[in-house]
Amino acid sequence: MLKKLIQLDTEFFLFLNGWGSPTWDSFWLLLSEKWIGLPLVIIFLYGALLQLGPKKTAISIVFIGLIILCSDQLANLFKEGLARPRPCFEPQLEGMLRLVKSKCGGAYGFFSAHAANSMGIAVFMASLLKNKWKWFVFPSVGLALLIGYSRIYIGVHYPLDVLFGFGVGAFFAFLGQQIFKAQILLTPPKIKGL
Repeated sequence: MLKKLIQLDTEFFLFLNGWGSPTWDSFWLLLSEKWIGLPLVIIFLYGALLQLGPKKTAISIVFIGLIILCSDQLANLFKEGLARPRPCFEPQLEGMLRLVKSKCGGAYGFFSAHAANSMGIAVFMASLLKNKWKWFVFPSVGLALLIGYSRIYIGVHYPLDVLFGFGVGAFFAFLGQQIFKAQILLTPPKIKGL
C-alpha cells in the first residue's frame, strides 16, 4: 500500500512538475521566497490593529512566530525520521524532472516546511479577521496554495510533502487560534486575597 502511494505521488509529481516552462520559472521561484507573504502580513497587522487592538495584535505576532517555529521543528523531525529523499535527489528521476532552483535544499523533503508555514500563517490570520474581513481568507489561503505548488514546480517537493505540510500548518493555526480565542495570555490570573 505504502509503495503504491509513493509511486502515485511520484507520478503526480512528474505530471505537475512537467507543466513548467522557462517563461514561468522566475514567477514560481519568486513564490518560493520566504518574504513573499510579507505584504499580506502587513495588511493583516493593519486589520488586526483595527479589529483587535494593539495588545491582541502584538500577541498575534507572537502566535505567528510560534506557528512557524512548531511547523519548522516538526518538519525537521519528520525529514530526519522518515528520510524520504527530495525528488531532486532521487537518482531514478534524473533527467525526468525540472529542477528550477540552483540548489535542491536538504537531502530529505517530507514534509514541506514552506507549505506548513504558509498555510499555518494564512489560516491563523484569516481566522482572527473573519468577523469583519471575510474576504481576507481568499488572498491569504490562495497565496499559501500557490506557495505549496511552487515547491512542486521548482522540483524540490512531492505533492504529498506539500499536502501533509498544509495539514500540519492548518492544525497549528487551529490550535493557536483556539488558545488565542481563549485569551489565556490576555487575562492575568486572579489571586485570592488581593
